[in-house]
Amino acid sequence: MLYALGAGPRRPGQLRAEIGGISAKVLTETLRRLEEYALVERRAYAEAPPRVEYSRAALGRTLLEPNEALGRWSDTYGDAFVEAQGWDD
Repeated sequence: MLYALGAGPRRPGQLRAEIGGISAKVLTETLRRLEEYALVERRAYAEAPPRVEYSRAALGRTLLEPNEALGRWSDTYGDAFVEAQGWDD
């Protein structure tokens, strides 16, 4: 989720599309938890219909480098990791 916010503010629907396989309920719960942890900021716009965007908070932005490193690791070793777990059976 934090990785998806690395490119800038996103609306919940955009996040669901980028992440894939996540229900609206779980997405909302996760975003609220990340907001409580001061990793994500929520911005509500006074519009009709209401609009909300989420972005990384200052503390969440400090995780950009570790997230990118994990992404590089996954690109390199992801297939081997899945194979070692036996998940591809």
